[in-house]
Amino acid sequence: MIKNYTKLFLLLILIIFIIFIFNFNKNIEKVCFNENCFNVEIAETKEERAKGLMFRENLEKNKGMLFIFEKEDIYPFWMKNTLMPLDIIWINKDRKVVFISEDTQPCKAIQCPVINPNKKALYALEINSGISNKTNLNEGDKLTFY
Repeated sequence: MIKNYTKLFLLLILIIFIIFIFNFNKNIEKVCFNENCFNVEIAETKEERAKGLMFRENLEKNKGMLFIFEKEDIYPFWMKNTLMPLDIIWINKDRKVVFISEDTQPCKAIQCPVINPNKKALYALEINSGISNKTNLNEGDKLTFY
C-alpha cells in the first residue's frame, strides 16, 4: 500500500514539473539588464515570431518583444514591414547576450537584408533603437527574466 502512495506521489511531482516547464516561458513579463527593465510581449509561436513588430508605428518606452524559440540555434532576422528602427538582442540559454544588432533600420524594399548573428540563441529581444547603447549593454551581459 505504501509503495502505491509513493508511486502516486512521484507521478504527481513529475506532472507538476512538466506543467511548470511548459508554462515557464509564458509567465515572462519583464526582461532586465543593467538596472533597466522592459515589459515584454511574448512571441512564442511560429506565427507570432513571423509577425513580430511588423506594421507597428511605435514601441512605448520600456517595452519590447521577446522571441522564444524551441531550441537554441542560429536565428536570422529581417526588418520587412517593420516601421521603426530597433535594437535586436540575441540571448543564449544561459540568458547571456551573444549578439546585438544596434539601430536596425526598417526595410521598405522588396528584398530585405538579413541580420544574421551567426551565434546560437534561445531568445531574441527587440527594443527601441539606441537603448542598448545608452544602457551600455554588451555581449556577455546576463539578462534576468521576471
